[in-house]
Amino acid sequence: MTEDKSSYYKYTPANVLQKDNFKLYWNRSILTDKTIPFNRPDITFMNKKTKNTFLIDIAVPNTHNLAKTITDKQNKYQELANEICVMWKQNTAQVIPIVISSTGVIPKSLSQSLKRLGLHPNTYIQCKNL
Repeated sequence: MTEDKSSYYKYTPANVLQKDNFKLYWNRSILTDKTIPFNRPDITFMNKKTKNTFLIDIAVPNTHNLAKTITDKQNKYQELANEICVMWKQNTAQVIPIVISSTGVIPKSLSQSLKRLGLHPNTYIQCKNL
């Protein structure tokens, strides 16, 4: 969504990126008609053509908190996902937790989350090499 080819450590993302059929919000609250306590996922990605929205929230907990963190993220943003479907007239709004433990333990659900985003399930291997 950007033509900037600078190194990842020099890149400062804009809060909103938009191109053709896609819109991406980063570090931005979602304004809703009713009060929703959790309205600021890390990344909100909208495909305008297919009317699908992904609420992506990233966490790096301790290893013993992996399962709880994944469940908490899904439950935390489900109300926002439902509201987005109604407000923005989306077919689906999915909550996708991206969770890797602070010691590098990778839960089985990570490859499922990456697959739901249309990424190769082993994308996390490439991220480790950055």
